Amino acid sequence: QVRLVESGGGLVQPGGFLRLSCAAPPFLLDYYNIGWFRQAPGKEREGVSCISSNDGSTYYADSVKGRFTISRDHAKNTVYLQMNSLKPEDTAVYYCAANNKFLYCSGDSYEYDIWGQGTQVTVSS
Repeated sequence: QVRLVESGGGLVQPGGFLRLSCAAPPFLLDYYNIGWFRQAPGKEREGVSCISSNDGSTYYADSVKGRFTISRDHAKNTVYLQMNSLKPEDTAVYYCAANNKFLYCSGDSYEYDIWGQGTQVTVSS
């Protein structure tokens, strides 16, 4: 069974930073788009960012543009989400997910069929 494993969450003060990691099975990044999603209590799951397998093109939600950066390391089979200038409204459980259905990734969670277990990010003073 294919698994994704997130790590790097935690408690950080407003204005701080975190780097989330999504560890994937070997070679998955060569063929699967990877997305980062988040879900806060009482809210719907939101697409945060994604990176396409074919050309590395990226997507960012308007709420995180200029603050978050997605990247991948094929040698380590890992996708990262660098989160800077964090705000309390960034507090959520963050999930990574994968799909190989489309040429380019998107922030639509319905396109993704492989999910990690999530990692909690809390931004609070």
